Formats: sequence, structure tokens, C-alpha cells
Amino acid sequence: MEPETTPPAFGSERASPRRSGDGRAAGRSSVQEAPRGPEGRGAPLGETPAQGVPEAEWSDRDGRRRAWTGRAILTLVMVVQALLSTRLHNTAFMDEALYIYAGRMEWAHIFTGAAVNPSYSDTFSGSPVLYPLLAGAMDALGGLTGARALSLLFMLGCTGLLYSLTRRLFDERVGVFAAVVFAAAQSTIVLGWFATFDSAALFLLALAAWLVVRTDRAGPFAVLFAAPILVLAFCTKYAAGLFLPTVVGLAVLVAWPHRGARALWRGVLLSVALGAIGGAVLYGSSLLAGIQSTTTSRAHGTSATSALIDVSIEWIGPALALACVGALSYVWRGRMGEVASAARKTTGEEPGRVWRATLGLLLCGTALLAPAYQIHLSTSVSLHKHVGFGLLFFAPLAGLGLSRIVGPLRRTTTGLPIIRAATGLMITRAAIGLTIVVIAFSSGFTQSQWRYATWPDSTRLVDLLRPHVNDQGRYLADIAQVPTYYFKDVTGWKQWTGTYHLTYTDAKGVKRTGASAYTAAIDDGRYDFVVLQKPGVSKFDPAIAKALPSSGKYRLYAELPFSTTFGDGSYQVWSRS
Repeated sequence: MEPETTPPAFGSERASPRRSGDGRAAGRSSVQEAPRGPEGRGAPLGETPAQGVPEAEWSDRDGRRRAWTGRAILTLVMVVQALLSTRLHNTAFMDEALYIYAGRMEWAHIFTGAAVNPSYSDTFSGSPVLYPLLAGAMDALGGLTGARALSLLFMLGCTGLLYSLTRRLFDERVGVFAAVVFAAAQSTIVLGWFATFDSAALFLLALAAWLVVRTDRAGPFAVLFAAPILVLAFCTKYAAGLFLPTVVGLAVLVAWPHRGARALWRGVLLSVALGAIGGAVLYGSSLLAGIQSTTTSRAHGTSATSALIDVSIEWIGPALALACVGALSYVWRGRMGEVASAARKTTGEEPGRVWRATLGLLLCGTALLAPAYQIHLSTSVSLHKHVGFGLLFFAPLAGLGLSRIVGPLRRTTTGLPIIRAATGLMITRAAIGLTIVVIAFSSGFTQSQWRYATWPDSTRLVDLLRPHVNDQGRYLADIAQVPTYYFKDVTGWKQWTGTYHLTYTDAKGVKRTGASAYTAAIDDGRYDFVVLQKPGVSKFDPAIAKALPSSGKYRLYAELPFSTTFGDGSYQVWSRS
């Protein structure tokens, strides 16, 4: 018989605990305790390591199983995300039409020297030679669907990078929950099938954030790899500049547990590199005018602050609430079942509450940047997209909050009654978590469908005009970008005039601007066709609508009704008599 001092094999049922005077195991139940898994966690209920298997090997097996399970669930989440995005259907939005057409023109300029609209650099909210070139190339290959598919790839890449980033901060389970929160949001779903700058810029921000987290234990100069990516993100979409400080702060925070105050050098190096590269790229560039007109000195709107707060809460409020739950829980208790993460010190010790609180404030505070900026501008334009940028950064904490609401899937028990009670609690909390996930996806489904129907379907309009447009005509349209894109193989951008700004010299040689310019152009019969959208979209629409019948040179050719989420309307098509 082996002496009682002989250490038992890991997982062996022959373990002989210290005996009390009555022969029972002191301080233990009569039921054998579940063996401890890696880092002091209990092995899954009903599962024990093989007898004689070293703990390190069991930990490796457990880690591989978690990794593959996480990847499998992530794949399912991304499939659902792709289906939710690709189900959306509408003709090109005016921004999509404008950026894709600009990209096609840029390619024509590169290969044939064709003229490019000089206003692109002054009016675009991103560089006309970055995303538009990609969108133009995809449009040449697959039309509007091809350009939108490119956005889907970018957004799926964001989800994958978010999972990897969160997995390193916490664990695979939290990473999956973070991916679910992100994939279910209306901004993610819409941007996944929307050919604008946003998806590309968001992907670059996600890549830079992943990089600074991934290099948390590397030397401080490793963070410099993120600098050109961040500059590229900013040039792709100028509004991405709001989130550059968050990435810099994240670079410092994730390295602090390993390097202490020396981690500040990562922030200094990254900031200096951003300034140097950004300055070199923008110095003397025509992009500066675009940055000023669309971002830094953008004209203020008329949206009420209360209305902007309401829509921000509607779009990201539930996810932000989850993030706050995760942040507060993380500050109160660093670990609640999560496995070792990149944030922990080499010794396995969890960083202190100050560090955890700082991380929570940084990531949750990022959620407020886009709403605060647009409240400052008093405009809701693009807010539904920009809140998605903040979501990328606070989604890890939202995933942590959801994970802790669901509770740990592994627990150590010491008796059958406790097993039953624990199982019942796990089922209840899992049901709560599942309910939250279902509500999140249902909300994203509904909101994205509503958002994608905010502009009219132009199929009938394009079909009506197609037999009549040619490379010699002149056309005036409320949303000129849309017919310019759809008739790109027939007409040029100089043939289409919008209804937002016009300078016109009339037949008497008088130079006019604004409403009088449109009235004079119509009186002179300058346009072959005029397309007005009812209700109007330009402040000059009433003057144009009045001038058309009174000029005696135009007749109402057709009126095409449409429906949007804002109600019914119509296209009024006027032709020159």
C-alpha cells in the first residue's frame, strides 16, 4: 500500500486526501472533486483529463480546442453577417455612384490621360485616388455588385481582426461575443454592402489596432508598423482621424503591464511617426482643401442635439450598455473565468484596477467621439456610418459584458445538488445571453433594412432615359451623380449638372449664380432633359419647378412614383419641346 504522503497522479481517482478522525476526507465532500484544468479552472463538467497526462499537455489540448471552437463559431458569425449585408437591395446611392464613377475616371486618366473632375479633391471626404480606384476596378469587373462586394470583404476583415484583437485581450469566448455584437450592428450590415470610403477606412483602423495589440510584448519600435496604416486610413476617410488617438492610447496601454512606464515610448514613437508621415503626404497636397471642406471646417447643419442623441442611442445604445457592463465588471474583478490574455504580466498576474479602468474609459469613451463631433456640427449626415467606427473599439468590452452575463461555462462542483443548481443557473444565464444576441441581430436586421430604403430606386428612371441620352446632350438632375454613373459608357461628367450650385452666363452675357442661374438656363433651353425629385432635395428646386412650365420650352415627359422609408415621392422628367 502506498503511503499517504505519495502525491497522486493528476486526475487519478486513487488520490487519498488527508483523513480526519472519523475517517472522512477533511474539508471535502464525499463526491470526488472535478480535476482542475489550466490556470486553476475546473475541467468541463463530466470531462476529466486522461490519467497520467501532464497538466501542461492537457492545457495545450484545451487551448487548441478553444482556438478551433472559436474559429468555427467566428466563421458562422461571419456567414450570418455576409447574408445580412447581401440581402439588402437598392440601386446606387448618390455617394456610391459618385465614388465609383470617380474611380473609373481616375483609371481612364491613368491609362488615356482623360480629364478628371477637379472638384473631387475639394469635395470628397477622402482621397479620390485611394478607395475610388479600388471601387472603380471592382465596378469594371462586376458592376455595382462587385464594388459592394469589396466593401463586404473589408467589413468581414474587420470582424476577423476584432475577434483576434479581443481574443488576445481576453479570450476566444469574449472574442466571439465581440464579433457577434459588431456583426449584428446596423452600421456593420449596411457598410458591408455600401460602396463608400467607410468600409476601407474601418478595415485599416482595425488592422492598425490589431497590430498594436499583437506587438504588445515586442520592442517599442514594432509599433511603427501601424503608423503608415493609420495615415492610409485617414487619407481614405478623413473622419477616421477622430480615432487615431484611441489607437495610440491602446498601443501604450497593452504594453504597460509588461514594460511599465517605458510603454509610453510606444505612444511617443507612434505619434511622431503619424505626424511625420502624415505631414509628408499632405504637405502641399490638394487634399487639404477636401479635409477642410468636409471635416475640419464643415458647414453646420440644423439637426437638434436631442435628435442626434436619440438616433445615436438607437444605433449603438444597447451595445454601449453591454460595453459599460463589461468595463465595470472588469474593473471590479479582473478575471471571471477568462483565460490568460496579452494584457497580463509575464507572471500571469492581472493588471491593477487603475489599468483596467483606464482601458474601459479609453474604449467606451471612443463610442462617444462620432456622436459628439456631429452634435458639434448639428448634422446627422453619415452618423449612422460613423458610429460603427466607435463600435469597433468598444466591441471587445461589449463582448466581455455579454460573456459575463452568460457566465462561465466551466465550474468546479462538489456534489450532485450543486451540479443541478449550477446547471440550472447556467441554462438561465445562457438563455438571457441568447435572447440578447437574438434581439441584437433582429434590431440590426430591421435598422439596416430601413436605412437601405432611405433613397429611391432609380431603375425606372434609368430605363426611361436610356433611349434618349447621348454624348452630345446636356442634362439637369436633382441627383446628377446617379445618372452620371449609370450612363458612364454613353455620357461624360461634364454633360450632367446638379441642382445644388450653378454659375451660368445667359444669352445676354450676364453671369448669374444660384436660383437666377437655373432660371436663366431653363429659359434659354440649355438642357435636353431635366429630372426633379419630389419632394425636392435642393433649395433651388422650387425655382426650377416654377421656371420649367413658364419658360414655354419644356413639357412634363413622365412622372415616376417611388417609395422610401420617409414616404412616397416621384421623379418628374421634363423634356425640351
